[in-house]
Amino acid sequence: MNELGIAASHDLSFVALFLQADPIVKGVMILLALASLGCWTIIIDKLTRFGRLRRQAHALESVTHAGEPLHPSRSEMTGRVVFAGQEAWRDKDPTESRAERRERIERAMRAALFVDLRQLQVGLTFLATTGSAAPFIGLFGTVWGIMNSFSAIAASQDTSLAVVAPGIAEALFATAIGLVAAIPAVIAYNKLTSDLSRVQQSFTTVITILGDRLARDRTQIVRAEAAE
Repeated sequence: MNELGIAASHDLSFVALFLQADPIVKGVMILLALASLGCWTIIIDKLTRFGRLRRQAHALESVTHAGEPLHPSRSEMTGRVVFAGQEAWRDKDPTESRAERRERIERAMRAALFVDLRQLQVGLTFLATTGSAAPFIGLFGTVWGIMNSFSAIAASQDTSLAVVAPGIAEALFATAIGLVAAIPAVIAYNKLTSDLSRVQQSFTTVITILGDRLARDRTQIVRAEAAE
């Protein structure tokens, strides 16, 4: 009962566990906290951008299906893809067939899409790395903290709960922070990768439709150019 009373007197709040931790364990906690902050920054940014891109892709698909004039903006991903197709359309070769012209136009649009997709992938590797490495980094802090706890027990020759509990709690706190950083990173990576794949599929569908339209329909291009 006395041991429980002594253990209860220790401050085991999160702030206290951090402040009382060994310097190496404290460094592990700081590293994991920064990694978690970086992950959430990437997650919020990607969710916002992917949502906007899905809306742009659906709008462009609707306009393309309806055969309406295009009014793209170069500041948007859809605009850059459309303008790449229009530039390829303007670069005519009298000797090429319609199928060859369509393939050339689609290839130009896919190249523009690939550039934007590469930019969208920035940050996903960090999420994957954090999701896989953070638990092990936290575990390293836990092992180090437990080693220090056993050293304290050996030095004091006291195995009471008052001696053991604080060090063990500090060590386990490092693992907890590692899991807090890793779990959202893994979930977000899987979701964002799936979202990126859906965005790519949407744009690929639009490119196929628009490539056929640009290869055979001059009037639509003239109206689109007049709207720029």
